[in-house]
Amino acid sequence: LEQLPKGSGVLIQKPMGDYIWESKEILEICRDKNLVAAINCQLRFAPYVNAARFLIEQGLIGELYDMEVRVSVKTPWEMFPHVMIHPRLEIQYHSIHYIDLIRSFLGNPNSVLAKTLKHPAKALSSTRSTILFDYGDTTHAVINTNHDHDFGFQNQESFIKWEGTKGAIKAKMGLLMDYPHGVPDKFEYCILEDGKEPEWKEVVLEGSWFPDAFIGTMSSVMRYKTGETDVLPTSVEDVIKTMIVVESAYKSSDEGGNKIIY
Repeated sequence: LEQLPKGSGVLIQKPMGDYIWESKEILEICRDKNLVAAINCQLRFAPYVNAARFLIEQGLIGELYDMEVRVSVKTPWEMFPHVMIHPRLEIQYHSIHYIDLIRSFLGNPNSVLAKTLKHPAKALSSTRSTILFDYGDTTHAVINTNHDHDFGFQNQESFIKWEGTKGAIKAKMGLLMDYPHGVPDKFEYCILEDGKEPEWKEVVLEGSWFPDAFIGTMSSVMRYKTGETDVLPTSVEDVIKTMIVVESAYKSSDEGGNKIIY
């Protein structure tokens, strides 16, 4: 970054540093050099996320009060040797996608509770996490990930679910299932209608998370740089807040919850 000309446009691969002090250092360099800098948090632009955001922004599911991400798959970490040895594996290199995604829909949480865990028979630093966000008394947001479901494809799960006062949306993230082969995504929604039983409808979308979502992050930098838009969704100024939540999740995991006295 320091070698780039001042004012350059740049898309930086996530994460924005491995520790919060690195994130802040990156932010300061971008500010000092006046870079048009964004982080490649591309899940925000996956086709099923775009579709969900459209329905929510149109008010079709009412007030969004519940958001859940659940992943229970077998992840072949051996395909990513540089990640396998990382002391902050699961949240920093996987659940960070969902932390950033939840922020993009619900804003910045008040606090976070988290626990990230090792597998008893594996040398990896962490492969399972639960992250619960505090958005007050009515809004629920949670991430549950398990990369150790080594029991065949049949009961693997990988989805994002949004629930509102008038309807709900569910998106299957097929990319993560039976990885690296993947399965087709699935996008469904249900809009409540007076006097009718709830009915789920499926919409077939073009594209998937990989590689199509990358178009969103790349084009957003290009369009901002050329003046076509004044919005840079995954700017370093925004994603630094994702990194703050990530750091808070690790702190919560290390410190643990309230001790139970029996």
